[in-house]
Amino acid sequence: MDDLMNLQGQGHVRLGSSAGQALTRRDGRLKVTGAATYAADNRPDGLLHAVLATAGIAKGRVTQLDVAAAAAHPGVVKVYTPENAPRLAISPDEKIHPFVWRMETLTDDRVRYAGQPIALVLAETLEAATEGARLLAPRYEAEPHRVTLDDAEPFETDTTVFGRPATHVSGDVEAARSGAAHHVEATVETSQQYHNSIEPHAITARWDGARLEIDTPNQAIGLSKQTFAAFLGIDPSQILLRSPFIGGGFGSKAILYGGQLLAVLAARELGRPVKLVLRRDQMYGPVGHRAPTRQALQIDLDAEGNIAALEHDTVTLTSSFDQFLESASNASHSLYAAPNLRTTHHGRRADVGTPGPMRAPGEAPGSAALEIAMDAAARSAGLDPLEFRLKNYAESDPSTGQPFSSKGLRECYAEAARLFGWAGRPAEPRSLREGRLLKGWGMGTAQFPCPMFQAAAHATLRADGTAVIETSAADMGQGAWTALAQIAADGLGIDLDKVEFRSGHSDLPDAGVAGGSGHTATAGTALFNAGADAVRQLAELATTDPASPLFGAGNAGVTARAGRLWRNDDERSESYEDILARAGLDLVRGEGKGAREGEPERAMFSHGAVFAEVLVDPDLGQVRVSRLIGAFAAGRIVNPRLARSQLLGGMIWGIGMALQEEAVHDARTGRLTNADLAGYHVPVNADVPMIEALTVHEDDPYVNALGIKGVGEIGVTGTVGAIGNAVWHATGVQPARFPIHPESLI
Repeated sequence: MDDLMNLQGQGHVRLGSSAGQALTRRDGRLKVTGAATYAADNRPDGLLHAVLATAGIAKGRVTQLDVAAAAAHPGVVKVYTPENAPRLAISPDEKIHPFVWRMETLTDDRVRYAGQPIALVLAETLEAATEGARLLAPRYEAEPHRVTLDDAEPFETDTTVFGRPATHVSGDVEAARSGAAHHVEATVETSQQYHNSIEPHAITARWDGARLEIDTPNQAIGLSKQTFAAFLGIDPSQILLRSPFIGGGFGSKAILYGGQLLAVLAARELGRPVKLVLRRDQMYGPVGHRAPTRQALQIDLDAEGNIAALEHDTVTLTSSFDQFLESASNASHSLYAAPNLRTTHHGRRADVGTPGPMRAPGEAPGSAALEIAMDAAARSAGLDPLEFRLKNYAESDPSTGQPFSSKGLRECYAEAARLFGWAGRPAEPRSLREGRLLKGWGMGTAQFPCPMFQAAAHATLRADGTAVIETSAADMGQGAWTALAQIAADGLGIDLDKVEFRSGHSDLPDAGVAGGSGHTATAGTALFNAGADAVRQLAELATTDPASPLFGAGNAGVTARAGRLWRNDDERSESYEDILARAGLDLVRGEGKGAREGEPERAMFSHGAVFAEVLVDPDLGQVRVSRLIGAFAAGRIVNPRLARSQLLGGMIWGIGMALQEEAVHDARTGRLTNADLAGYHVPVNADVPMIEALTVHEDDPYVNALGIKGVGEIGVTGTVGAIGNAVWHATGVQPARFPIHPESLI
């Protein structure tokens, strides 16, 4: 029972029979039968539909809106513009915490980027609101705009995202460079990319007197509740935020945007529920994106092919009115043994919406460029790409000197290379063909940090042997509710089918942020601790009761298993039901926290290796990925089925980043030319080849007490570079930009 009584900080904990099982999703039947209720499915009585009118220029001011025409349309109830929009309780620029951007709530007539909200129309029907927004017929006074890296305004900063330092230096790069035998330079650009969740951003808001009820897809329920309260000027206890199902988030649904607040303000002023659902094209601008980067790397080698110095510099965009800088250079901090290291970031301001976290922020574009540079360095040293990476394998974190909490990367290299057949790879490019197509093999290393946030949970054991577990966890479709329930069942020592999982709304304990691949570790720790606390109370009841067969054993002398407490010194046991019945109790309730205390003394990462095969049409430059194999070491795997799904999803995302995803601005207007799924391409089934993701066993006694790492983002980080390096092997052309354009290969 020691493990169960005080989980936090106790090293590895023995999980029971639920964790480790490849179970199907607990919410799967609801989703495939259409019974799952998403935010936009809510239709409270008296509902008004809201539609945003958005700017058609990138910079300037709105000089005219035909409010009269819009208001006169049948069914239109209200038109909000900067002249009459309800005001926030605090400044829209207030930074109440690191996860808040400027709230664009119609505060003035300025246009800061194309697609910015400039008015809100409310009507009895969606059709009437849509037509009302069209009738506004805005006119503008346009100003010269800047929308690309080349024309944006440079600025220097000390920090990138969430306060991270913009510059890191360890060792003496210049001295190491002067004595190096080989100098390799690579410049790689990555494009502007946009979240394209199946479910668009949506909100349904209803006031019941002073109490506000919100239905909106959200990755940070507790934090967002606090944010709504601050900007509305009300107490958080007056807000109920529900987010039971999320149709994909990828970071964008962790941050509130102005349209959500406008809907809430309109509902309060009009005294009726309001629903706002963004159109697909409105997802390109107001709700975050991945900014483009231009990355310059230099790797200096000694005569034996060891890295003497590594420098990684990133230039990236943010908006003209806020700051979020993609920390791409940080991908070089902890992966390869570079005794002398320098990473830098430089910002440029443009007339675009503020970027935000998007699956593997910083690490995805940064690792793509790093892996291209590593292959170039391997060629300079005359070594096979895998041999070169093993030669420069980091046994401790180069940027901090800390040992790794665990690192199964060697095993990932070996297993994925074996399955792929890497040993048969010829060194020279254009050596392999499949019919008339050029064939290439490439590899990339995957790595992603293992953060933890603050979380809380409740666990209630009931007199009938069943349990209720509660935390406001967010499930974006990755199966979090299933994996978390498995962990909770083990903390309680009962079978999973006896667990009722309550989640998805803000009246429950705060489960923290579902992001950074840290949600399972964070919320899972809180849930396990809550269950362990409930079991501890049962053990105290039983071991102090002379009528119990467990009397005198003490908490440390019993173990929880299958809904019973068992003596460790013999086979005597007692069921939870009997313990509660004899004590005259209907239930016991446990509480748990999930957090990492203090600064970690070890470097904590998930690792992996991805091997890619591509086929390239030598005449058209068309690239198709034909095989993709990845192996990943991510600590204890709670649910192999769901973990594999997440890893495959990350690798498929990598295909899109390498070959397809690219937002294109019209230089004349500053508008995006492909703000839809017809022009902005993401991978579909036809783009996904023979693909496999496997996990390598890894025990990590330091990362957290459960030994859990994250799998949601790491699959992206190795795949993009692997595909790029395979393209070089097929064609002899080193990619300088992602996505790779066919014309660059001809």
